[in-house]
Amino acid sequence: MTSLQLSVNEEMVERFLDAAATGDLTNVSTLLSRVPSLINQKGSRNWTALMLAARNGHFPVVEMLLAHGCDKFSVNSSSQTAYDIAKFWGHRHVSNLLGRTGAGCQRVLPGADLSQQENYFSREMLHRRSEKRTDSEWLEVQRRDPETVYILFSDLGPMVSTIQKDGGASAETKLCRFRYEAVEDLLQKPATALVFLGVKKREKPSSSSSSPSPSSASRRTEEGVREPPAWFAIGADHDAAELLKRCREKNCSFLKSANRDLLNFSEEEAGVVAQARSLLAWHSRYSFCPTCGGSTAIMEGGYKRSCMNVNCRSLMGVHNTCYPRVDPVVIMLVIHPDGNQCLLGRKKVFPAGMFSCLAGFIEPGESIEEAVRREVQEESGVKVGPVQYISSQPWPMPSNLMIGCLTVAISTDIKVDETEIEEARWFPRQQVIESLQKGPRPAFTVPPRQTIAHQLIRHWIGMNSNL
Repeated sequence: MTSLQLSVNEEMVERFLDAAATGDLTNVSTLLSRVPSLINQKGSRNWTALMLAARNGHFPVVEMLLAHGCDKFSVNSSSQTAYDIAKFWGHRHVSNLLGRTGAGCQRVLPGADLSQQENYFSREMLHRRSEKRTDSEWLEVQRRDPETVYILFSDLGPMVSTIQKDGGASAETKLCRFRYEAVEDLLQKPATALVFLGVKKREKPSSSSSSPSPSSASRRTEEGVREPPAWFAIGADHDAAELLKRCREKNCSFLKSANRDLLNFSEEEAGVVAQARSLLAWHSRYSFCPTCGGSTAIMEGGYKRSCMNVNCRSLMGVHNTCYPRVDPVVIMLVIHPDGNQCLLGRKKVFPAGMFSCLAGFIEPGESIEEAVRREVQEESGVKVGPVQYISSQPWPMPSNLMIGCLTVAISTDIKVDETEIEEARWFPRQQVIESLQKGPRPAFTVPPRQTIAHQLIRHWIGMNSNL
């Protein structure tokens, strides 16, 4: 009898963990209401339901388990918490949720500054719902839903409306948003690249949220809760002037100067643009298979291209030619051994008087630390020692990931590689402060606040001079 009871309990735990891993919120809730003790039960390799939900990015399940008081500091056989797992697998929305509670998280991540503001292009207003990319039926329902949002790109420039503010002294750039009926014809054309971006993150429930309109019935979850609208990006190979006729807003245009114009969005829309533009840039370059030269087809909501040649090697095993590429770049602020100067350089293409952090691509088989040391020495002749990671920033020009670091120089003589940069100099802390504060006659200017270079410089000014 005891053996039978043990078997039933084990089966219940397995069902509970499996429901959490697959994002089955209804089943998790039902099992937990029947057997509350399941909440912190562990399965294979000491993984809990919270860890499994975090691993797969199931935000609603994680949210519910936390609301029921699960132990977020529990660790698996690899000494990982649910926060560690979500962060490792890139589920920012989940890791942010698990990271709320300040003092408690300091116990797990000593020294972590959880209140640090995200860099521009990093904030996500959409829940990516990556688990739905292979669900063609679900994607089709979202595509046709009357409340789904579409944003249009032409030659990698998003369609925007520009609103003049402060008597024309400044301007606000906003994405033009379209509904299905306005883009239905574009979706029928084979040259159109369509990318599923995610669904709007759920806001605080309102009194009206319990009564969805008839048109949104297709977006109701199994729990009867209305699902937020889905977002798609369209890369249209059409005449830009003809596409602009679809927009009913005033002052509409397609952005062309990426490095300048893409910095004028709100923090939330900037994140959407970074995701969409990077994916569409990849699609524009991979119409043909780099393995055999055959045609490729878009799959998995725009996150995969598959070769149409059934004999192609790219169809055997996992190949990075099938998935969107991200190019990692180290960008570093070099600190003088005295702690009160930093090394900045400028390229010929920079505006007059502007200096920035040194940067360069990470090479295959190279660590972040070694890339920092190599790039600094190649560009400036300065050798550096300790390297400290600070933060990262997506940079959709077209698809870079800027990995921001601080590093300490172990030599100070500068010998510029003129093929890389035009000039490099040591700047005293006070001059840097004056530049950030935009004094009357600063010795130089720094990049705009939307860049990670600006944030690294500001971070150094605000910290103790010792790494």
